[in-house]
Amino acid sequence: MIPNPTTPQTVAQALAQAQAQGLARIDAQLLLLHTLGRPHGDRAWLLVHDTDPLGLAAQEGFERLCRRRAAGEPVAYLTGTKEFYGLPLQVDARVLDPRPDTETLVDWALEAIAPLPAPRVVDLGTGSGAIALALQRQRPTAQVTAVDASADALEVARGNAQRLGLPVQMRHGHWLDGIEGPFDLIVSNPPYIAEGDPHLAALTHEPAQALASGADGLDDIRTIVQQAPARLAAGGWLLLEHGWDQAEAVQALLSAAGFAQVQSRADLAGVARCTGGMRPL
Repeated sequence: MIPNPTTPQTVAQALAQAQAQGLARIDAQLLLLHTLGRPHGDRAWLLVHDTDPLGLAAQEGFERLCRRRAAGEPVAYLTGTKEFYGLPLQVDARVLDPRPDTETLVDWALEAIAPLPAPRVVDLGTGSGAIALALQRQRPTAQVTAVDASADALEVARGNAQRLGLPVQMRHGHWLDGIEGPFDLIVSNPPYIAEGDPHLAALTHEPAQALASGADGLDDIRTIVQQAPARLAAGGWLLLEHGWDQAEAVQALLSAAGFAQVQSRADLAGVARCTGGMRPL
């Protein structure tokens, strides 16, 4: 039965209708919490209050967000927030929506700098600042620099750093151009999708320059691998996120550039999505 548009739905009815229209349950819940002005982690509230009626204004606002989500707009852009490694980040269409799988890269980065009292770290293509800010929060003594070629992205990252009270240094630039080092860790989640990849059609709401990188998706990774040895301290690590089928190719690039201990790490789905190597001592 289609609800009467003049009669407010209950919380449960609104969520059920959104799921019937194809939205994932978690997406519908997050959008409704945002509409109601409640914390995004308060999904238990929705269960306790499932029979509460929504006001017509809230119902209409929720339905508008659901239509935008159904059209492919990321939930993070619709709510303006995304949690990454325990940090509440503000995000919008100027930056990529941070993915949970990228936390694998942060885990590995923290392992790499664990023995150092004050590691020097640079995050290339920082976007919202997710990786750099997570590392700074976990390692307060680290000297973290975040670089991005997009002034708009740096504005988002700078705002997140200021709001979170984290002293990450922001630099406008293209990868390591003009960045001298030396660093104990270079970490990056660069563009790695091939320009003709059909998956790009589903990512039109996100900044294209942060997604695609040449015919095979490896142009930016090649640049970083070429630049990194001169910017790394002996024993320093370069860690890169990449596509699900690119681990072997990235390992080959690192090995050819003289990196040691070249290896890959799997994401939450068990797919090798991060590859790195160490500058020999």
